[in-house]
Amino acid sequence: MKPIKFSKLLVFAFIVSVAATGCKKTPVKLMDMYGSRMLPGTGPGGEGSPTNVGPGGPLVSQPGGPGSGPITPGGREEPSPQVGPEAFAKYIPHPEILKAYAVYFDFDRSLVKSGERPKVNAVAEYLKGHLAEAVKIEGNCDERGTEEYNRALGERRALALREGLVDLGVEARRVLTFSWGKDKPVASGHDEASWSQNRRGDFIVLTPPAAP
Repeated sequence: MKPIKFSKLLVFAFIVSVAATGCKKTPVKLMDMYGSRMLPGTGPGGEGSPTNVGPGGPLVSQPGGPGSGPITPGGREEPSPQVGPEAFAKYIPHPEILKAYAVYFDFDRSLVKSGERPKVNAVAEYLKGHLAEAVKIEGNCDERGTEEYNRALGERRALALREGLVDLGVEARRVLTFSWGKDKPVASGHDEASWSQNRRGDFIVLTPPAAP
């Protein structure tokens, strides 16, 4: 058997190198596959993707569907810009006016159920008929869960109702949100009958102070 010449070895090595280079695949970025508007829970990550926030779901529920808020680079819709509580510091609260329109939520959820949406519609109509007034939405939870988690869940519920009002034509600057967490129950029992009454969002009418 004749020894292989060195020049032939170089040619063989070059062919192997070219073949290996041609077999490489260019990695596809997640942004290329799904786009910058990828929503939570979609794509390879599914429900456990980093775009979700805890067992309660996204920070803000979207009762009005896509388009109710600006899209972030991560794909999650943000609530409409909100004014601070100092803007309503001198307003007078009237919790009795819309007391009958409290919205109730399922356990550990911030989605506004279809059966509760007529209440949101009624509140929106009231506000559109009383343009000088504002509203404070208070999110509430039942007693289960930690203080910190319930504060966040109560805020998500209040924000979901706020976005529902904005979708119906109420100016965002007239709606303030606040979370009581589990600190303001209306029922003191320790069963589902009581818990279901405490998982709610309350609408507090705010009227401007009377002119001197």
